[in-house]
Amino acid sequence: MSTHGRADWSDVGWNDWTDLGLIRARLDAGADPHSGVWNYAGPLSAAAELGSPEVVAEVARRVDDVDAEHEGRTALWQAVFANRPGNARALFAAGADPWRPMMAGWSPGRLSLAGPTPGLFTRPAGEIGLSAAEAAAVAEAGRLITALGDSDEEDLSLACVAGIGAAEAVRRLEAVPAENEDDDNAADVVGVTDVPGGCVVIQPWAWAAADPGVVERLSVGTVCYAMYANPKSGDQGSVTRDGTVEEWDTHPGGGTVSQEDSAEDILTEYLYQGRPVAYCCAAAGLRPTDARAVTGPPGMWVRLPDQDWWQ
Repeated sequence: MSTHGRADWSDVGWNDWTDLGLIRARLDAGADPHSGVWNYAGPLSAAAELGSPEVVAEVARRVDDVDAEHEGRTALWQAVFANRPGNARALFAAGADPWRPMMAGWSPGRLSLAGPTPGLFTRPAGEIGLSAAEAAAVAEAGRLITALGDSDEEDLSLACVAGIGAAEAVRRLEAVPAENEDDDNAADVVGVTDVPGGCVVIQPWAWAAADPGVVERLSVGTVCYAMYANPKSGDQGSVTRDGTVEEWDTHPGGGTVSQEDSAEDILTEYLYQGRPVAYCCAAAGLRPTDARAVTGPPGMWVRLPDQDWWQ
C-alpha cells in the first residue's frame, strides 16, 4: 500500500524531504503543516534543513507564519546554517525575513555573510555586517580547513593544547621517546608535534591522546580541546582548562547550537560543522599550516609512563 496519502509524517525519513510528490500528498491528506516531525519544530523546519527548494516552497505556502521561531531560530535561519542557499531563497520568496534579530545577533542574513554565499541577500542600510574579528575568523576557518584537508579519520584521538610546545607537553606527560608508533605496546604511544599557537598530541588508532588523565596534565595553566573519533558512537570531545575537565562528551564540529550560546560560539559552530579536527584546533587557538600534526609523521613519538592516571 502506498504511504503517500497518510495524514501524518510517520515514515518520512531524512532523504524524503526532497520528494515533492510525497510531501504534497501528505499535506493534501491532512498532515499538520506546523508539527509532528520527529526532532524538528515541524515540516518547514525539516524541509529547510534537509529538503529541496520545491518542497520548502510547498510547505511554506501551507503554514500560518513562515517566520515562526523555534528555540530562537526560524526556518530561514536553519536553511542558512545548513548551507542550503536554494532553500533559503525559497523561504525568502515566501516572505521570510533575513534580517529578523535572533541567535545572539546572528540574523539569517548576517549569518549568511560568514558563509559560502555572502551575497545571498541584499543587506539593507543600517544592518551591520561582520566585525573585523568575525571576518578574520571566517578567513582563518577557510585557511585552516584547507590546510588540514581530509584529516578526520576514525579511531583518531587528539589533544590540541594552547600555549605550550611539544617538549613541554612531553615533560607534563612524563613520557619518554618511543622508537616508532608500531611498538608492541602501542596503546601507550602518542605522537607530539609543535604547531603555531601550541602543540598537538595524537594517537591515530585509539583514545589515549584524549584520555582524561592526559588532557588534565596537558591543560595546566592553559586550555586543551580534545576528541576521539569513536567508530561506534561518533566524535567524542572534551574541553579541559587548567587541569579540570569543564565539558565532556561534546560533539566537536557537530553544528549544534542553542539560543543561549554566545555570538562567538555560534559562529565557530557554523564555520567548522562537519570538521571536528579543525574545530578543536581553532577552539584552542592553534594555527597549523598543514595536516602533518594530525596525519603524521608527528614531530616525535613518545611512550606514556606505566601509570594508571591515563588508562
